[in-house]
Amino acid sequence: MNSPIDSLVLFVYLAAVVGFGCWFAKRSRTANEFMAAGGRLPGWAVGLSLFGTYLSSNTFIGNPGKAFGDNWNFFVFSLTLPIGAWIASKWFVPFYRKSGEISAYHHLEKRFGPWARIYTVVCYLLTQISRSGTIMLGVSIGMHAVTGWSIQGIILATGILVTIYTLVGGIEAVIWTDVIQSLVLSLGAVIVIGLLILGDPGGSALVEAARAEDKFSLGTFSLDLTQSSFWVVFLFGIFINLTNFGIDQNYIQRYHTAKSEGEARQSLWLGAIAYVPVSGMFFLIGTLLWGFYQANPSEMTAIQTMAEGVGKAKAVSDFALPHFMANHLPTGVGGLLVAALFAAAMSTIDTSLNSSATITLRDIFRKIGYGSDEAAQMRVLRHSTIFWGVIGTGVALFLSYDKRNILQIWWDLSGVFAGAMLGLFLLGMICRKADNVAAIIGVTVGVIAIFWMGSANASWMPDLIRYPLNGLLKTVFGTLTIFLVGMAVTKVRSKGEA
Repeated sequence: MNSPIDSLVLFVYLAAVVGFGCWFAKRSRTANEFMAAGGRLPGWAVGLSLFGTYLSSNTFIGNPGKAFGDNWNFFVFSLTLPIGAWIASKWFVPFYRKSGEISAYHHLEKRFGPWARIYTVVCYLLTQISRSGTIMLGVSIGMHAVTGWSIQGIILATGILVTIYTLVGGIEAVIWTDVIQSLVLSLGAVIVIGLLILGDPGGSALVEAARAEDKFSLGTFSLDLTQSSFWVVFLFGIFINLTNFGIDQNYIQRYHTAKSEGEARQSLWLGAIAYVPVSGMFFLIGTLLWGFYQANPSEMTAIQTMAEGVGKAKAVSDFALPHFMANHLPTGVGGLLVAALFAAAMSTIDTSLNSSATITLRDIFRKIGYGSDEAAQMRVLRHSTIFWGVIGTGVALFLSYDKRNILQIWWDLSGVFAGAMLGLFLLGMICRKADNVAAIIGVTVGVIAIFWMGSANASWMPDLIRYPLNGLLKTVFGTLTIFLVGMAVTKVRSKGEA
């Protein structure tokens, strides 16, 4: 990004977002305001914030990268969002709003005991560390390609800026900045598609070339569970979105920021419905970019060189959009697109930091008796925001040496922790007779199963007992193992007592 106009656009945007977020400091002076905005926000704003959280740099870089390198198979994940939203609006939102407790894990302690709360809190915090790390990595890849700045430097700058306005403005700053950033990100996608369609060789030629190579395929519809088929991604999407809407503090906390239960329901629908077409736009960008670089084969070498220049080689497909941004955008538009990429990262990281700080206060410090007064609670919230910002930034630096596609990295990491949480949540919600013993046995067997599935590629794992199915199903089978084992133990114990 050599144009001073591009640089000016980027820095003005960053200054405006950070300043806007800090403006909410006067509205986040109490713990309730910091965590739940006093329950005064309109549903449409909460919905756009949910939408912005999904539109992370994993979407901005990962979705085009997957479409560029393969096809639209991972778009099936997006199609499951409305299903998850329907289930959540019908059961999860009323459940959490009536509980009056902002922590997503408070009820698990009442249901199964303190260990259940500790277990899910640990899984959640590990998920947020992974999420922040992969998202900072995504934004650094794109910005490095366009600006030439150091990936590690971009990661550090992202972590510092987001931590600042999240620390100062609380959840209200998070939600209102997410509203702006989701709109900027969507505009960025529209601009890139327009440039590709109106450019040379033109949209019809690009689409035709992609169609001839089956680049729009959603994956095979066979029931083969060893590959990333339509049904494998569909099942993965259902279970991940049930985790998001049912037991992810990022989402549960937003249910409490809305003015009413009705507006909380509307926010879920708005976020889910808005994401599907915008996610499709980013897959379309990847497909059009594939056609563009097929028509300009000499530039494929430049993408390869860009990927290799990062240090340890990254997935080449992740650099298709960044290379296009760096070399084929009009003056001024490059700055806007980099701002959109930055927005993609900030709109998710800020949520992770605020929710992790909330969990630290409600599920850790309050449980050990600290934070009984307002001042102590605010100290915990602010200090833990900084702490988790530092940890997430450190993880991003570590992941910068992983050569997998950024979206694949996130799905691999989140899949392990998601299955570990959702199974216990469903057991407690659906099987009313399940007790502490059933839950402990179910979780123990489930964690062993998740560890076994997660070790499928380990060199020490004997081939005879190696997990044979697609890695995305770890979430599905991890969840089902905990739930079904818990159900079975409950049934056996019920018969024994009878």
